[in-house]
Amino acid sequence: MKDDRSLQTVQPEVAAATVMNRWFVVVGAILIQLCLGGLYAWSVFTTTLKASVESGGYAFTASQTQWIFSMGLACFALSMLFAGRWQAKVGPRPVAVVGGLILGGGYILGGVLGKSFLPQLLLIGVVGGVGIGLAYVVPIAVGVKWFPDKKGLITGLAVAGFGFGATLWVKLAGEWFGGLLNTTNVFGLPGVQSVFVIYGAVWLVLILLGSIVMVNPPAGWKPAGWNPSPAAVAKAGGSVDLTATQMAGTPQYWGMVLMFTGSAMAGLMVIGVIRLFGTDSLIANGVVTADTLDAAKKLAGGIAGTAMAWYAIFNGLGRIIWGSVSDKIGRKVSLFLMCLFQGVMMLCFYRLGASELGLIIGACVIGFNFGGNFALFPAATADFFGNKNVGSNYPWVFIAYGVAGIVGPQVGAYFQPSAGAVEAWKTPFMIAGVACLVAAVIALALRPVGQVKGS
Repeated sequence: MKDDRSLQTVQPEVAAATVMNRWFVVVGAILIQLCLGGLYAWSVFTTTLKASVESGGYAFTASQTQWIFSMGLACFALSMLFAGRWQAKVGPRPVAVVGGLILGGGYILGGVLGKSFLPQLLLIGVVGGVGIGLAYVVPIAVGVKWFPDKKGLITGLAVAGFGFGATLWVKLAGEWFGGLLNTTNVFGLPGVQSVFVIYGAVWLVLILLGSIVMVNPPAGWKPAGWNPSPAAVAKAGGSVDLTATQMAGTPQYWGMVLMFTGSAMAGLMVIGVIRLFGTDSLIANGVVTADTLDAAKKLAGGIAGTAMAWYAIFNGLGRIIWGSVSDKIGRKVSLFLMCLFQGVMMLCFYRLGASELGLIIGACVIGFNFGGNFALFPAATADFFGNKNVGSNYPWVFIAYGVAGIVGPQVGAYFQPSAGAVEAWKTPFMIAGVACLVAAVIALALRPVGQVKGS
């Protein structure tokens, strides 16, 4: 690695250390997260999985395809709790390596053995999800230690890789270069299984490469020229280093969990219903007309699909931009503004969705703010509870994402209207909007954490 002595301070305890260029950590983090984002590419496989065996499919039910995806999400969130504690004991690199081996191995075996539902559920859902959870926390934990001066930007860049990775793997499988689903026949396996094998092998190699730079800086190290005043450190919460148990005893932790849940449920709800809502709204408001209802639904669904594509793009951008902005104006103010803007947009989304442009604009804003969650909350965890244990602390904050992943889509599904009753969409959007506004109020009430006794 390049010896980057411009990053060293004059502290005697680290002056003699050979310190690598910290931007290598960013490259490794993005590389790892690009692979982990393959979880969100699941929708590219579902059509073939549900198709009949006679037409080259697997005859899975819609529920079975979603169970594989849901199991991946659940194992992702749960394994993060273990990964955070483990990497604090053995260091970040071994955890990233094991995560890559498990994720890659799960998909390779899922490709070879996944002719039926149960092997895919276990190998793609359970094993793959565990691998993602193990590797996910490492770039965040390492990044904030190397960039205490740019925590928001770095966490944003790292998790943006996860968001953009979904688009990359979807396009490679379905469209680019003819689509791997249509052009591959690895080991004589059909398209879906061949792609599992290819993706598993590629992800394994890329995560192992990224893990090379997943190392913590030397004890006592700080970036050159970064000498914040004690007041600035205290304001950011950097004067404490709490364990997960100590963190759970603070009101700040529970406030952040409630905020994350409220803010994330809005974005997850829209992911789940935007195609249905967009189709209903555009037809009901006369924006889309056709000779038959089926034809109108197809046209409106295409517009809603475009809105979802823009949602995904702005989701990735929001992770970077909100993270960078928060380094300048502070995490507390950024969390307040993000939740406030999201709340207002959710309250307006029903009316905005009555036009093609409004639907797309609303999707962009909601996706942008949803992406901000994944940059601001890990950085805020480091701010309030310390950089030292962020790898083991953030998974406990991330539990909120799992709760939101259940509440948001289920609230949207519960109020899903019957044919023609488009007004019913107002209720779930209002619930999500109010939840975001409550999160904004909680953000204003957050205060720095005082030193815990005995810590």
